[in-house]
Amino acid sequence: MAWRWFLLLSVILLLFVVDDAMATEIKVLSAGAVEPGMVKVIDAFRRETGHDVNVTFATAPAIRKRIDGGEAADVVIAPPDVLEGVVKVGKAAAAEQVPVGRIGIGITVRNDTPLPKIATVDEFKRSLLHAEWVVYNQASTGIYLERLFDRLGIAQELKAKTTRYPDAAAVLTHIAKGSGSEIGLAAVTVVIEGENMGLKLVGPLPAEIQNYTMYTATTVPGKTVSDTARQFVRYISTPAAKAVFAAAGIE
Repeated sequence: MAWRWFLLLSVILLLFVVDDAMATEIKVLSAGAVEPGMVKVIDAFRRETGHDVNVTFATAPAIRKRIDGGEAADVVIAPPDVLEGVVKVGKAAAAEQVPVGRIGIGITVRNDTPLPKIATVDEFKRSLLHAEWVVYNQASTGIYLERLFDRLGIAQELKAKTTRYPDAAAVLTHIAKGSGSEIGLAAVTVVIEGENMGLKLVGPLPAEIQNYTMYTATTVPGKTVSDTARQFVRYISTPAAKAVFAAAGIE
């Protein structure tokens, strides 16, 4: 009888070893705007598959620079223009791209600050002009806003009271630590996360001037594309993942 128990124990241990060997890790380089939803999707993927995901979040310009510099990644999540450049130089698989969703720009202030009026373009302009500081980033959102303010004819008036940071996290920190009528602008996903810092989402930009950034996931082949990388990209398009993204402000 003892040998039977020994055989059974050996089989169980072998199953654990095989299962552990089959669990792999992939490296993901992702735009920071999708972080609030992506971290939850990654957690769910880990639980359901046993695979691990090593993710680094960065701005779109930083992702482009990292890839151009030769940084290795199994999956890249970024706006289409960034991925287009990666595909052209043969560093991504054009056929294995999955849309994550689009994100608009939101307006944020501290909880103790009166809500600025932003229902119309004129109200939005007046609120910016009356604010003590206007704060936004230097990435995709900031590039659009810079052009927008110029188009609205208020760029010069805002210049002296505008502060810009490399990323949206610094924008939220600035607003949270402020003491006056600062207005912050960032991706809606990031603004929603800022509620934990004593900030509130005033709302999105008026529809006529709203700008959406689309984010897409793609596998990046080295010598081969791993099955785990493909599995993760496909997981992003599942109904469960889409529900998580929607709750985070990713449409």
